[in-house]
Amino acid sequence: MRNTYNDGRPLIMHIDLNSCFATVEQQARPMLRGRPVAIVNRRTEHTMIVTASYEAKALGVGLGMSVKEARRLVPELVALESDPAKYRYVYHKMMDIMRSYSAHVTMKSIDEGVIDFHQTSQDVRDRPLEDIGREIKQRLRDEIGVAMRCNVGIATNRFLAKTAASLHKPDGLDVMTHDNLRDVMSTLELRDLTGIAKHNEARLNSVGIYTPLEFLDADVSTLQDVVFKSIVGEQWHQRLRGWEVDDRPHPLKTAGRQYVLESKILSREEILQRLHNLCESVGAKVRSQGKVARGVFVYAKSRDRRYWHARRMASAPFFSDQAIYAQACQLFEKAPQAIKEIGVTCYELSDDSDDQLSLFGDQLAQEKHTASTIDEINSRYGDRTIHSADTLGTGIYVKQKIPFGSTRYL
Repeated sequence: MRNTYNDGRPLIMHIDLNSCFATVEQQARPMLRGRPVAIVNRRTEHTMIVTASYEAKALGVGLGMSVKEARRLVPELVALESDPAKYRYVYHKMMDIMRSYSAHVTMKSIDEGVIDFHQTSQDVRDRPLEDIGREIKQRLRDEIGVAMRCNVGIATNRFLAKTAASLHKPDGLDVMTHDNLRDVMSTLELRDLTGIAKHNEARLNSVGIYTPLEFLDADVSTLQDVVFKSIVGEQWHQRLRGWEVDDRPHPLKTAGRQYVLESKILSREEILQRLHNLCESVGAKVRSQGKVARGVFVYAKSRDRRYWHARRMASAPFFSDQAIYAQACQLFEKAPQAIKEIGVTCYELSDDSDDQLSLFGDQLAQEKHTASTIDEINSRYGDRTIHSADTLGTGIYVKQKIPFGSTRYL
């Protein structure tokens, strides 16, 4: 454990695309530039806004606000349904630009990525990272479009680099080192720090810590034994001082999807068709990560706000859409009526190894071959090029969404 600040050269860069989805739409549609824009996952007045342009934010439009609420504030607001193909394109272009500087690139979400310069080539390492940051900003404009902007943060670890990237939005570039760490922290609130939300703020407040500077000055025993009551306290002690504690993989443990039904008058058969669509999506997720599952979990929320769920563990691993839906469908027989939301999750995921599957006979091997062929065709020609006839027509309702917090499936 290190009590001192990390005084090494800052070689971690965090890049954050500004209001990503809205900015991409403004890039694709020049007439929207300079106008308040909101992105939604479904075109209704009651749907929630998932991101807004800076013009909309400046007028009070916030994430989670319904389109109807937002238009009371901003009657001229342009609400657009999300277009995943555009965002995937920008994501991959951004990743290509970042990888041209280092092989050690981690995409934290669809609009945020980290470049580790520790092991890159000497000619890149010899350059000031501020120059590279400005160059990346220009390349985003040149290689994607003139409306694209990003924030760049540079520091000795991922946490402080992300903090630096949030200091001057939009289009900022900031560096945090041991020299200016305390000055920067003095300008922030506890909840400005990634990972400190209401619950952790209350924990810190309970021992008299109300500011990031007081957090920084807290001793490790207080953080570990009193505040967080685990090794998390020591990790925070190191993280705040610029030492890296967040560079570690996070194995996939579950894969799921949920859907808010588009109508109140759907028959049970129509609801099951939408559940089947979700199972196909979950199956593709599981297989794309080289995993098999042992458990299926389903849930439903009724219109009177009651929550129902059921789960089942199988005796053998499974991965095909048919196997997932067969179990989900059986579980769903006991679901309540008057449903407004459904979801399915596969859990107890493990690596898809031929040795493991061979223990359960030739049928699984045949299923694997069929599923792999379907996935390859869908990957080449587009999602749902091949799908169950039972889900025909559901794709216009149960659309793929672009997740902010994960890039596993992009």
